[in-house]
Amino acid sequence: MKQHEQFMTEAIAQAKLADASNEVPVGAVVVLDGQIIGRGFNQPISSQDPTAHAEVMALRDAAKNVNNYRLVDADLYVTIEPCTMCAGAIVHGRIKRVIYGAAEPKAGVVHSQQHIFKEPYFNHTVEVLAGVLAQQCSEVMQAFFQRRRDEKKALKLAQKHSSQS
Repeated sequence: MKQHEQFMTEAIAQAKLADASNEVPVGAVVVLDGQIIGRGFNQPISSQDPTAHAEVMALRDAAKNVNNYRLVDADLYVTIEPCTMCAGAIVHGRIKRVIYGAAEPKAGVVHSQQHIFKEPYFNHTVEVLAGVLAQQCSEVMQAFFQRRRDEKKALKLAQKHSSQS
């Protein structure tokens, strides 16, 4: 479990890069033979690319680093349960195992909304380990959304005061 926590800590560091860019703070790393071969964080807003989720960015980086779009025997560590798009990329990349931190009750498709990796129509099976450093992963997300709510509230208050002047 220590090794899982070590790699999830690296994914959390990636999530914090997303947060610093004002993106939803999700981070991911791809690990092969005990080494990180790919890193990624959410950047759909800054890159103007709806597919630039943390998982996809980490898969792209890993594939480039190993010169192969197939990442056989690699593990993907991600701070939040993957969405449908990312699950598809994980299957196509032939990731062996997904290790995620916190559940995503609205859009997560590994356990929350469905069990997509258990669907019989996929030609690849993905193992899953959930809940690694879940509390820390959740805290990063909660802090981000609390800050956004506070910023919106402050903006409304400032607009109210300026209109009264």
